[in-house]
Amino acid sequence: MNTARVEPAFTLVQLTDTHLRAEGELVHGSVDTYANLTRVLDQLMASGQRVDAMVFSGDVADDGDPAAYRRLRELVEPVARSLGAATIYAMGNHDERTAFGRELLGENAVSDPDRTFDSVHVVDGVRIVVLDSSTPGRHDGRIEPHQLRWLAAELTVPSPRGSILVLHHPPISSPVVTVNHLRLQNPADLEEAIAGSDVRMIVCGHSHHTGAGSIGGVPVWVGPAMSYRVDAAPPAGRHRGLSGFGFTRIDLLESGCTATAVDATPSATVYDRSQQSMLEKLADLERRAG
Repeated sequence: MNTARVEPAFTLVQLTDTHLRAEGELVHGSVDTYANLTRVLDQLMASGQRVDAMVFSGDVADDGDPAAYRRLRELVEPVARSLGAATIYAMGNHDERTAFGRELLGENAVSDPDRTFDSVHVVDGVRIVVLDSSTPGRHDGRIEPHQLRWLAAELTVPSPRGSILVLHHPPISSPVVTVNHLRLQNPADLEEAIAGSDVRMIVCGHSHHTGAGSIGGVPVWVGPAMSYRVDAAPPAGRHRGLSGFGFTRIDLLESGCTATAVDATPSATVYDRSQQSMLEKLADLERRAG
């Protein structure tokens, strides 16, 4: 049995829908999103695993409060520095453009509140393209014509190790009727803009339930929320939010990419053994099987 460890060429951690609020405030009166984020950052530090980039794919704050963005940065930046990870932020429908730009991107002034925060980040040869799919005053998503032109132009020149596209609103359907109503409204336009490009994966949030699909042959990943879950199979006629949260680890390998949802909700341990002992056990079982 080959027990050699597979080392990813690049690892991105997606944290979406953190919905942070000002100190002392809870989401829906019961969810301590600050505690959730703290737990996940501690977990990443304790894992000893390589992290090249940390991507926050929208709804960073719950109500656009500048204090919430500052609280998040105070938590995230020391961890990112320790991990050696780039930190990348995308707008969501709960975010407020002026506070988002000032507190997370270092924009001293935003003269146009309707501007979109689109950006490109090249990390170790991987191009991470962020698209702002939010529209002030709305909760569904849309990519505007000028953004699509910008995206298509940016993708004209391939990146050495390919591209990952990040936006808040998924361009695929959801089994939850209410969530599906609020998805990206013009996915065909996005598909046309990335056709023939080096985009390896589209990474989204918004849904508060994990999902996967594709557009134009490009995988689409909808990460688990960092705040709470939307029940994807509720009782008939109901829409439910449930406790629980997690994040995503995305590994780019030389032959492809893998997205892994990591549940971070506190739970009882079933077993806890050393990795080496498990590998030895598997190797022994393989030898016995011939």
